[in-house]
Amino acid sequence: MLQLLGRVPLAVVGELGDFALFTGQSLRSAVGSRKLGRRIVRALYEQGVRCLPVILIVGLFTGLVLGLQGFYVLSRYGSNGALGELVSLTLVRELGPVLAALMLVGQAGSALAAELGIQRNSEQIAALETMGASPHAYLIAPRLIAAVLSFPIQTAFFSLIAIEGGFLSGSLLMPLSGGVYWASVHRAVVPADVSECFLKAVVFGLLTTAICAHNGYNTHRRSRTTGARAVSASTTRAVVLSSIAVLAADYLITSLLVRS
Repeated sequence: MLQLLGRVPLAVVGELGDFALFTGQSLRSAVGSRKLGRRIVRALYEQGVRCLPVILIVGLFTGLVLGLQGFYVLSRYGSNGALGELVSLTLVRELGPVLAALMLVGQAGSALAAELGIQRNSEQIAALETMGASPHAYLIAPRLIAAVLSFPIQTAFFSLIAIEGGFLSGSLLMPLSGGVYWASVHRAVVPADVSECFLKAVVFGLLTTAICAHNGYNTHRRSRTTGARAVSASTTRAVVLSSIAVLAADYLITSLLVRS
């Protein structure tokens, strides 16, 4: 019984340590890597440009729903003029970074985990190691750097289009003056809110990309099956762990910033 109780915490600590070493090695391998810029540009296209449509669509409907619900709640207290403040602060401080990260995990993160899993099963990663090339520098480091660059931009697009969606709900579908809405937005959002938004986006990007890469890279070690089922299992695990990590990191960052 004691061995069983101790086995789970030891496994969790060992997994966290392996993940930290994997991330650190990947970041260190970027130093002096040849043709790193070209691989970063390709990763930016995969994690940024290709994900932009889903970011804009989800952001628009998030703002529309938030505007409708916010107007309905505020109208009970005669505070309809605060709709812009409610929508903008909710999106910039919380919903924007979190929902954008979850959408990017579902599209770019799952694709990364599946790609690395297939490369592991087809022994392409082993071939790189045999040739003396670093798989971390060639496959992982460009994705991590691209995530740090693209996640804040994607989060900014998400928040902006969502705030516009709140305006459409409040001013076109509901009897609220557009000038009142935008004045409330301008009054509510301060540079500290934007800084918090970008900080969360950078942390979420690095954390989720590292988790997806770690699970895909270690497909042969993380699954009891082989072949396509192993890739499917590692991809599912990557998406689930990344989503949990986003929510946990959001709580930790918010609690630290609120206390400070």
